[in-house]
Amino acid sequence: MRLRSLLYVPASSERFIAKAHERGADAIILDLEDSVAPDQKQAARDGLKHAVAQAGRGGATVFVRINAAPELRMADAEAACRAGAFGLYVAKTRSPQELNEIAAQLAPIEQEIGRPPLAFVALIEDAGAILDARAIARVERVIGLAAGGEDIATSMGAEALPDVLRLPKLMVHLAAKAEGKLSFGMLPTVADYRRLDVLEAAAREAKAHGFDGASCVHPSVVPVLNASYAPSAEQIAWARTVLDAAQAAEVEGRGAFALNGTMVDAPVVERARHVLEQAGDLH
Repeated sequence: MRLRSLLYVPASSERFIAKAHERGADAIILDLEDSVAPDQKQAARDGLKHAVAQAGRGGATVFVRINAAPELRMADAEAACRAGAFGLYVAKTRSPQELNEIAAQLAPIEQEIGRPPLAFVALIEDAGAILDARAIARVERVIGLAAGGEDIATSMGAEALPDVLRLPKLMVHLAAKAEGKLSFGMLPTVADYRRLDVLEAAAREAKAHGFDGASCVHPSVVPVLNASYAPSAEQIAWARTVLDAAQAAEVEGRGAFALNGTMVDAPVVERARHVLEQAGDLH
């Protein structure tokens, strides 16, 4: 599954939902949490039965970000399930138990309506959850993790500065990768979506670290994420060369081999294969 760009859209805004499928994002996150005023949350939840189908018209994967408050979370999850969303962005995930409780409530509903289990992306947003991130990533339904920089900084009594957030975000990233799950985000917090040059640099840095994609709140950022989290033409050419050489070396009975003055062994070949998988060019 290719999830380079995940565009947040307020689930309370019919105008934004109507245009969501035109933005070119790999995924749309219909937000029931921060972008929806308290007095609009019920209406936004009720509207999911139409909003999910609208947002997915262009082929994007549709998630719903659910509220963390106990009195809202389960109702949000059930509504997303019945509306046909692919998965949930679970705000302020603190433990595997929370996710397992949501899954247990959804399972009979999914069976009743005959749909696949919802996938979860766990949003890690406080210091304690960072330390439990690998256990959270082990939950069967979890396909990926993302770190919420502003909330993490607040939970630590810190400022959301790049040097402050770099380690926590990398810890969440490593937890995801250790369990073979997707990892979303960028290392610095880039609040100004108009600074596309800064966003591009941050996204390319994250891609170099192995992040798979990132979320955004403005459609203008989507093309930047799509380009930055995809392999470059140079990387694709390198990967093809490596795999061709590896195939030739295998025929000759060689494992490691030299290519353009550089030794190539199994991890390098696997990395080249991953590049072509990301590019959709592995045959």
